[in-house]
Amino acid sequence: MPVSSLSVPLLARLGVARIPLPGGCAIGARPVDLHVRGLQAMGADVQIDHGMVYANVRGSNKRLQGAKIYLDYPSVGATETLMMAATLAEGETIIENAAQEPEVVDLANFCRAMGARIRGAGTNTIVIAGVPSLHTTDYGIIPDRVEAGTFLVAGAITHSEITVAPVISDHLTAVIAKLQAIGAQVVPEGPNRLRLVPAYRYTATDIETLPYPGFPTDMQAQFMTLLTLSEGDSVITETVFENRLRHVAELTRMGADIRVKGTHAIVRGVPLLSGAPVVAPDLRASAALVLAGLAASGKTTIQGLHHLDRGYANLDSKLLKLGARLQRTYTGSETDEDPVLARK
Repeated sequence: MPVSSLSVPLLARLGVARIPLPGGCAIGARPVDLHVRGLQAMGADVQIDHGMVYANVRGSNKRLQGAKIYLDYPSVGATETLMMAATLAEGETIIENAAQEPEVVDLANFCRAMGARIRGAGTNTIVIAGVPSLHTTDYGIIPDRVEAGTFLVAGAITHSEITVAPVISDHLTAVIAKLQAIGAQVVPEGPNRLRLVPAYRYTATDIETLPYPGFPTDMQAQFMTLLTLSEGDSVITETVFENRLRHVAELTRMGADIRVKGTHAIVRGVPLLSGAPVVAPDLRASAALVLAGLAASGKTTIQGLHHLDRGYANLDSKLLKLGARLQRTYTGSETDEDPVLARK
């Protein structure tokens, strides 16, 4: 998270912070200007030099000051960064065009459990009244909606009936709608359980990624994999990250019929995918390739597992418990070149 989880608490509590610029997946431009401009509006001096971010709070009391901040784009990271900063700022902060993702709401609830005064999280305007200090708390975070969505797609692509829990179904509305649009059924089984009932065949659908509550960009690659085996032509439009179609080349290696034009991918369904050696270019692409390997005929070898392991806890062991045939092997490298073998 840019200029983020580490720097903001340091800046708010100590008045000074120094951290390196963030890394992460190369899925497109991730400028930190929204973070920087927001912190500057709250009284911080922020400089970026040789890959390091230097920030300090102006004034003798070293406290950030409340401000009215408009985000040019409803960035989750920027919204969370500025919301955390504002909890200990002096005065009131208003964040307009804020991100509305469930993770923003959960962070606001966590901060409130520690004594923060935040209202409006989950809407496009968040108001934070700064407090002098926060206290400790015990807090249970929400389930990972992207991991849950990935397992729902895993059930669909392998024509397997599975139950996923714990989940908050309201966080998966867009994903569930698209699964139902292609022919799968998603059936609630209690307040925090969903059962995926696969169809014999799936039909094409169109997808456009959008900020929440739209279809999440973090589910685009997984759903594209499912659409490669759906009858008809699907159009996927990626509006959030301009480089988030790099998995297309790897899926094509496995027999998928996909054409890319700018930020659009035209997916023509094929009868089957074939196992092949592939390399995961980013986090969600790595999960999509695992799903493709599970559905493909023959053996698929996936490299680039440092991406997968960064976003999924023990994904391969969870799939093994569902009956998947896969194996993690090690090449002896100290980096990430440890392939996953997936067999149908």
